[in-house]
Amino acid sequence: MKQSSKTNKIVSLLALVLVLSGCGQQKKATDMQYRPLGNTGLMVSEISIGCGGFEKLDSAASLELMTMALDSGMNYIDIYDANPKTRSNIGYALQGRRDEMIIQGHIGTIYKDGQHTRTRDVEETKAGFEDLLARLGTDHIEVGMIHITDSHEEWDELDGSPFLNYVFQLKKEGKIKHIGVSSHNAEVALRAAKCGWIEVIMFSLNPAFDRLRGGAIPWDKGAMENLQGGIDPVRVELYDYCATHNIGITVMKTFGGGGRLLDEKTSPLGVAYTPEQCIAYCLAKPCISTCILGIDNLDELKRDLHWLHASEAEKDYSNVGPRTAADKGGDCTYCNHCSPCSVGIPIAKVNELLDKAERDGLTPELQAQYDALPHHAGECTHCGSCLSRCPFGVDIPTQMDKAKEVFGK
Repeated sequence: MKQSSKTNKIVSLLALVLVLSGCGQQKKATDMQYRPLGNTGLMVSEISIGCGGFEKLDSAASLELMTMALDSGMNYIDIYDANPKTRSNIGYALQGRRDEMIIQGHIGTIYKDGQHTRTRDVEETKAGFEDLLARLGTDHIEVGMIHITDSHEEWDELDGSPFLNYVFQLKKEGKIKHIGVSSHNAEVALRAAKCGWIEVIMFSLNPAFDRLRGGAIPWDKGAMENLQGGIDPVRVELYDYCATHNIGITVMKTFGGGGRLLDEKTSPLGVAYTPEQCIAYCLAKPCISTCILGIDNLDELKRDLHWLHASEAEKDYSNVGPRTAADKGGDCTYCNHCSPCSVGIPIAKVNELLDKAERDGLTPELQAQYDALPHHAGECTHCGSCLSRCPFGVDIPTQMDKAKEVFGK
């Protein structure tokens, strides 16, 4: 699912057209690339900034950090933290440059008894949101993110609730332009994507979390010690649905939460990734709009901005090695490193459709998707050129034989 250079050029050209026509955010003359935020009409930088570090800084350091981020071309920020210091520092740092930043602010987050707290109480929610606008010095934010919905029960409770009515009211009044939801649960995120009124999903995504299963979330007991081989099928469906229906995904926990994936000692996969590899892994999925990075200081920002000049070799995450014992068994993760096929077969997509057919049965919809592919598994010549490029040891020619049997060509 790696984004092609042709697609990247088209996205960058669209960003330029928006600027020249006076629409969207103004872009800097940097090497930053921009992507559509779903169907919102906004173009967002591929990497963006999280709010966590601003709690640890003073106003002067906050201004310095924000200035470097904006000057580099970053134009998206996530503000989940209700800490008054965090919000005030960001507001101070954005003075005079508010129109250069697309703000994803969270609804249902308050500061209570000295700590950040999630709430669905309407009066608390109103007070928290008005405080956000006041401290940022603005009368609106672009994306109003319903804060943390991690269970089916929490999603069900939203339906018809005073809390959700307030969110819709904020959009009607123009205080938020688009409605989003944040979740760490793939099943809940998929339900949100299919509800019809969610435009943006903030979702936890990285090479480790993609191996969680179904509704598991990272802090479930034993979840990170029992990672499976291959991408969770529910996550595959989520990514496909969002790409097909033009729903933007903004990525949280890009580096595994607290940078765990960047250190072999803390990585749940037992191997260390670089920032460039983590970012490339996420952006390879066409549904992803931006990777939100937790940045505590200027040194971390400079480190992450190396993405703008990183070589393809530095971005290549296929050479990190097997992620889990199960990965050694040859489970396809649809990473597209096997491409290009010598006869043009979209191998990753064929494997994805084959997995779905074997799991759920062959449906007319799956057959139609397969038939629409430009080349089919039956065209495989068993040349083996793909095998040396697969980082997971998948027996691709055998997979193509299976697909031919299942889909008929």
